[in-house]
Amino acid sequence: MSSGAPFRVGLLGHGTVGSAFHELIEQRADAIEAEVGRRPEVSGVLTRSRGDFDDILERSDLIVEVMGGIDPAFDYVMRALKSGRHVVTANKQLLSQHGDELQAAATGGGAQLRYEAAVAGVVPAIRVIRESLAGAHIERVHGIVNGTTNFILTAMARTGASYDDALREAQELGYAETDPTEDVTGKDAAAKMAILARLAFGARVRLDDVPYEGIEHVTADDIAYARELGLSLKLIGSAERIDGGISVMVYPAFLYAGHPLAPVSGSFNAVTVESPAITEITLSGPGAGGSQTASAVLGDVVSAMAPPTTQVSQPADLPIVSDVESAFYLYVEVADRPGVLAQVAEILGLQGISIKSVVQRGIGDDARLVMVMHPILESKFRAAVDMIERLDFVRSKPRAIHVIEEVFE
Repeated sequence: MSSGAPFRVGLLGHGTVGSAFHELIEQRADAIEAEVGRRPEVSGVLTRSRGDFDDILERSDLIVEVMGGIDPAFDYVMRALKSGRHVVTANKQLLSQHGDELQAAATGGGAQLRYEAAVAGVVPAIRVIRESLAGAHIERVHGIVNGTTNFILTAMARTGASYDDALREAQELGYAETDPTEDVTGKDAAAKMAILARLAFGARVRLDDVPYEGIEHVTADDIAYARELGLSLKLIGSAERIDGGISVMVYPAFLYAGHPLAPVSGSFNAVTVESPAITEITLSGPGAGGSQTASAVLGDVVSAMAPPTTQVSQPADLPIVSDVESAFYLYVEVADRPGVLAQVAEILGLQGISIKSVVQRGIGDDARLVMVMHPILESKFRAAVDMIERLDFVRSKPRAIHVIEEVFE
């Protein structure tokens, strides 16, 4: 039953996501009114060529920010929150760099700050962590949070295409931007993991705290060898508690078939949450896109129309742990001489690294060693790789990729 007064939504940005949201809220207004008792309506739209922010703010109960970028979005969102207006944003860069300030402004203004659409498209990772798992002690959150890179890696595995060809296909189909730098370097995923880590652990985590590595140097050979070793390649964002601190990072990683993220393909995203209370749950669905992101934004608007279910606490200063254990894949091009494998194995052994599996291919100056290591501190592994690179029979810079060994039954 309607309470009579409409719920007024100010819309900042009217590009792909903003226009899709505008259309969706009009389509769903009747159903939302029947569910929560108030009818949402767009009270004003701000773009570069139309609208006035102060006027829109005055006429709105909630602000939806889908402009992107930091300036002027940060100023607009801060002013809205301080004035007591709820804010829904899909701006991962804004949240990953200014999340603490925005949340403090929301608390001070008695407003809600919601950002489901900033992380994984329609996958409700934020809502599940913030609400469904509010009472759980989360130990780890990891996942595939960038649909562009997942599409590229899937295409390379499916067809044997090179990285450049797979990227071109992604751009032609609209999964990758003309300038895909933030996606393929891992920066986009790093921003999303900063948001997830802050929420899951109640810790101060900014984008600058998250080391990231992208997929630009992955080759078709890497994926072919991985298939032979029973592995698939994904760009993984990981946030976990370690020895009283937290580790947050983004890196390409090979997964064994039993891992819940291994079958996630194409432009889909997925997030796995681990806690002693629940073991693990994995959420999967389409990644970013105009209609998908708009749907997540509208979900946050509907949630904000009702009282918040949980109180957001102030973040804690937990130490950031940068050197963690991992298994690794190592690809080395070598001249085929007697004792090559023995010398490589000796260097690895000096760092306490044991080899799980080895594949040798080629003869003469076109020989290749492909190895998977048992878990070791990354600093020790990188030191060994630096030493291997200086051997006179190594013909190019070795390539190293993380391997996630765990599976969930």
